[in-house]
Amino acid sequence: MNIELLKKTANTVRSLSIDAIHKANSGHPGLPMGMADVTTVLFNEFLEFNPKNPNWFDRDRFVLSGGHGSMLLYSLLHLYGYDLSIDDIKQFRQWHSKTPGHPELQDTEGVETTTGPLGQGIANAVGMALAENILAAKYNTNTQIVNHYTYVTAGDGDLQEGVSHEACSFAGHNKLNKLILLYDSNKITIDGETKLSFSEDIEKRFESYGWYVQEIDGHKHEEISDAIKNAKNNADKPSIIICKTIIGYGSPNFAGTSSVHGSPLSAEEILLTKQNLGMSNKEFYVPEEVYEFTKNKIEKGNILEKEWNNLFDKYDNQNEDAANELKKIIDGEELEYKIPEFEAGTKFATRASSGKVIDELATQLPNLIGGSADLTPSNKTKAKSQNSYSYNNNTGQYIHYGIREFGMGAIMNGMALHGGIVPYGGTFFVFSDYMRSAIRMAALMGLRVIYVFTHDSIGLGEDGPTHQPIEHLSSLRAIPNLLNLRPMDANETAVAWDIALKNTTGPSSIILTRQSLPTVDRSVRGYAKVSNAYKGAYVLSEDYGADLILMASGSEVEIALKAQDILNNQGIEARVVSFLSTELFDNQTDEYKEEVLPKRVSKRIAIEAGADMSWYKYVGLEGEIIGINSFGASAPIEVLYEKFEITANNIVKTAKKLLG
Repeated sequence: MNIELLKKTANTVRSLSIDAIHKANSGHPGLPMGMADVTTVLFNEFLEFNPKNPNWFDRDRFVLSGGHGSMLLYSLLHLYGYDLSIDDIKQFRQWHSKTPGHPELQDTEGVETTTGPLGQGIANAVGMALAENILAAKYNTNTQIVNHYTYVTAGDGDLQEGVSHEACSFAGHNKLNKLILLYDSNKITIDGETKLSFSEDIEKRFESYGWYVQEIDGHKHEEISDAIKNAKNNADKPSIIICKTIIGYGSPNFAGTSSVHGSPLSAEEILLTKQNLGMSNKEFYVPEEVYEFTKNKIEKGNILEKEWNNLFDKYDNQNEDAANELKKIIDGEELEYKIPEFEAGTKFATRASSGKVIDELATQLPNLIGGSADLTPSNKTKAKSQNSYSYNNNTGQYIHYGIREFGMGAIMNGMALHGGIVPYGGTFFVFSDYMRSAIRMAALMGLRVIYVFTHDSIGLGEDGPTHQPIEHLSSLRAIPNLLNLRPMDANETAVAWDIALKNTTGPSSIILTRQSLPTVDRSVRGYAKVSNAYKGAYVLSEDYGADLILMASGSEVEIALKAQDILNNQGIEARVVSFLSTELFDNQTDEYKEEVLPKRVSKRIAIEAGADMSWYKYVGLEGEIIGINSFGASAPIEVLYEKFEITANNIVKTAKKLLG
């Protein structure tokens, strides 16, 4: 280990960071300056990666949980050979640059996850380590073909966020020993010293989780190196290295203060800082000896990947079927599977029909890993063929996340980011609130994650308003790139699963009932095949001379069909449109939309047992919405639907009023 060149490289990271932040007149210099030593040692001495192929599967993962310190990561990526030039560094925080204010997965090679909301990066790292552990247990039969570490840096803010407790408790319980957390313990947050709000003993906290704990001086390279070695040698626990650091290290006037957290250094302070660090006063300057020093690591990355490719060839010769399967899931190839068909006239809660679909899929898709936030019997998310994952059975395909909805969502994001796994997880729909930020991040990153949300309305009955989702469906529909699927019967539920599995550019939520619903007989004249559901909304029950359109999702489609029968018997022709997904329908052609919702039929009623705000664009100025814009109540389901007027009789009454 060349201490002098490591110091010079770390100081170059500091210099590049403060220059970029000053040029942008925006950013957070304190973290890059404080953690430059720790991360330089990590990148140079331990992290295994190939910058010429940033997606090499068996690379170590590195997560910067405190995404506000993004210039730390960008400086390292530049110095260690990634496709990030000095000109890119100069464009920090500018429009469509490779160096946005917080690291963005799609924008910059070498960024493993989009970070910014504190705490979620840690949870993503837990998910990555979990994915590595599951895949290694399954495929490392006679060769260590899946064998890498997940490193994450995090600060005081990350560890104050509740999701860090959820994820780190989960990691300790499951003994994820290839997870190493480098804790930037500088005792400073935006408001000032952490003692204003944060006084827990981190060492005892993580020991109680079941982690291996070390404490070091985060500016002494030998201590950093020894601690990482110790962490890697620890066989049965995740590790935290408490790195005692100085925020803004190197700044003569602002090091150790909260003012350096989120404000650029002045030009004068930058000059003083560079002089203090023994660096050139030139802007965006990288000493040639630093490039030469990091070049060795860059070249080593190519060698590491070639060695792994040779290992994979050997593995393939000895385990042809497993190698073919692993290659397919690494490359994200679509695996063949069939969804079940349900007999007309049968009755299932859609959570139950979803469970039957999962039973079929779990035997066909080796990369499908399920779970629930302690609601497995209610969510129906565990297939008959699935074994529970644990540190004693890490080939299990089903994860017990515990009562940690937010943690589950962010861990699933990490699993999807790692690759080789399609994660799904269940909870009650009302608790999507707890995991909403993780859902949003999955949508932002375009991750194939599947949420199974059951007990989707007042239809859950007696548990009452604390458990009855009202605003949740409209709220999730407002998240860009999130596909929401609320099926009306068992066969639409199977289609919803097929759509979610094929949705590789973003997350999907499948929103399911507690109450039983009849499986529609689609052989009846005028009823559409379930294949039409792939377009999001379709004419379920047709009447070509319709005076009125009734549109609904999920359990309310049955009620719309009953209202249609009453209206038709009274000489009023109505069309019923089943809305499996507003997002899918919105992506159809104008011609198809006109077929389903013709402009000539302006009398329209939308029916959904929830907030009405997402329906106005479909009903138009002459339409009505039968929904719920108050909280629910505790009572049997039949009483609730009657009291909230989600009934066929109210639809008929509303239709007659509309038609005059």
